[in-house]
Amino acid sequence: MSSIDRSGTFTLGDRRVQRMGYGAMQLAGPGVFGPPKDHDAAMAVLREAIASGVNHVDTSDFYGPHVTNRLIREALAPYPDDLVIVTKIGALRGEDKSWRPAFSAKELTQAVHDNLRNLGLDVLDVVNLRIMFDVHGPAEGSIEAPLTALAELQRQGLVRHIGLSNVTSTQVAEGRRICDIVCVQNQYNLAHRGDDALIDELAGQGIAYVPFFPLGGFSPLQSSILSDVARRLDATPMQVALAWLLRRAPNILLIPGTSSVAHLRENLAVAGLNLPDDVMSELDGVATRSA
Repeated sequence: MSSIDRSGTFTLGDRRVQRMGYGAMQLAGPGVFGPPKDHDAAMAVLREAIASGVNHVDTSDFYGPHVTNRLIREALAPYPDDLVIVTKIGALRGEDKSWRPAFSAKELTQAVHDNLRNLGLDVLDVVNLRIMFDVHGPAEGSIEAPLTALAELQRQGLVRHIGLSNVTSTQVAEGRRICDIVCVQNQYNLAHRGDDALIDELAGQGIAYVPFFPLGGFSPLQSSILSDVARRLDATPMQVALAWLLRRAPNILLIPGTSSVAHLRENLAVAGLNLPDDVMSELDGVATRSA
């Protein structure tokens, strides 16, 4: 049974959140490492997001590391009652800015406690287990050991809900046999559509799907089709790409990131951008040409 309603929300765990959320990754320094270039601007973006009605913020203690969580605490604590903060564990940052797997039971336990401390929380709303068999994308392999360790932390009362990130459909199925999975966070956008079948399957089960790199990530989406549609709709190409995701499936929650208040407002305006069926079909050609 679908959890969507006319107000543009979806269920994440046991809470309803606006489908337009905010991702904090870009608040850290270049390469998601070190402090922000402008501390006051980072504070302003976080506060503007909440003031605009955003109640789903995505973060991780390995952004910085520790930077975005501390910024969130400084800007937003004490937190609004309806705010859902989603974090992720399973990786560490090297001094050379590398991303390293960290999903032994000891490392995951430490990561949960680090997130609790830096966010100033007694319990984490949602924790995504980021699978790191391949840093650059999903790779098959059993997730039983790390997910069982995270489920134990949930039983201890440190984590309310569990999600998965950078996973295959097989791993999602394995995960659901171990514990309840409330969301899946994978790379997905207008041109990168490998999870089409998984999104539809999760929608039927009332499970949220949260695409990271919804605008292409470090290689922003470039498409003449996208640009043409944007011109006709008097919108930016990135607004159209986000609007396409909102129409693609009712369980998709968006967490576009930015360090600019102006860009944040531009992203949030997407909630009012309606794409007709013929435009949706036209935009499907972006993936065809990118294949």
